[in-house]
Amino acid sequence: MSVHLNLELTDHCNIRCRMCSQSLRDEAHGVPHRFMTWETWRAALQGLADMEDDVHLCPHWLGEPTIHPEFDRFIEYAFAQNAGNRLFAEFKLHTNGVVFPAERARLLIRLANDPHMAPGTFRFLHFSVDACSPEVYARVKGADKGPLVNRNIERFLRERQALGGRYPFVTLAFVVQPDNAHEAVAFRDHWAGLLTSLGRPVEQTWDWPSREADTIYFRPLNCSDQAAADRLHAETCRRLGLAPPGVERLRAAESF
Repeated sequence: MSVHLNLELTDHCNIRCRMCSQSLRDEAHGVPHRFMTWETWRAALQGLADMEDDVHLCPHWLGEPTIHPEFDRFIEYAFAQNAGNRLFAEFKLHTNGVVFPAERARLLIRLANDPHMAPGTFRFLHFSVDACSPEVYARVKGADKGPLVNRNIERFLRERQALGGRYPFVTLAFVVQPDNAHEAVAFRDHWAGLLTSLGRPVEQTWDWPSREADTIYFRPLNCSDQAAADRLHAETCRRLGLAPPGVERLRAAESF
């Protein structure tokens, strides 16, 4: 049996995505935004040693984990304590990629390929991108960070190639919505082209990635008018060649 555990390093966020209310609030969980302390992180990790089930660990919930002032120290410590997978069986990171320097990229690649843990312990690094052009990124994400994010992700992919790392695979996420749907094909073509040029197989999907491969991931917007959002997602998936028969979400969208 597996337990999926989110240890939230922070509930702060450094951008203001239109589809996420978290960055628009001055508080979360009923208290002001804050950062996890070193003592709390260490104690939480040590508590995992007593878990009987396999733990799938993610240092993220509502905020952006990489803006924690000690993010690198926290993650490196977690992996140092996990030799033989004694604390967690899997690790997954979600990030918007805004604060992602070269040193961090190299650290994560090294940790993901640590021979003291089972292969695939750190299988996926999830980048929330949601746009192709700088203009659409600024509109959807509420910050003029699109070119920076693209450079950070591209550098990560090239570093992984240079270091010969199999892991982590990346998922490049695109939440389909009225402001960005017209860029879905360009988004796919840009990232698929780069990954192919680096010799990495790449897949695209309309649902959460499950296979060990770099994946471009198109998901529907969750909103008050879910029927309209599902229709737009279905139409976008068709343009991408992602409308296989029997997909329940797409069939449901077509029925409205």
